Amino acid sequence: MVKKLVFTSIPLNPFLCYDYFLLDTVERDKVREANFELISRCDELWVFGEVSDGVLKEILFAKNRGIPIRYFKIVDEPLKFIEISEEEVEYEEEALEILRRLRK
Repeated sequence: MVKKLVFTSIPLNPFLCYDYFLLDTVERDKVREANFELISRCDELWVFGEVSDGVLKEILFAKNRGIPIRYFKIVDEPLKFIEISEEEVEYEEEALEILRRLRK
């Protein structure tokens, strides 16, 4: 029996599309530009877990273009994702430094 699959959303991880910075075979800024290009074509940006400086730049890029952003906390036992507010997001130290500079 053949079943038709219907997708209303397709998850995309820009960073993993290019391995880890294409194994450093190209400039990292080129990979970031490609990530931004993918994000610019998305209907929403979903952010999972603690935010790194690179993900923060993607968030700021999406905000500047009016792309809706949803945040999720990863719970290990059992593995599940819980949607949280922007105020509940946790940041890595490098991302916090960027936020502090932007707020000055």
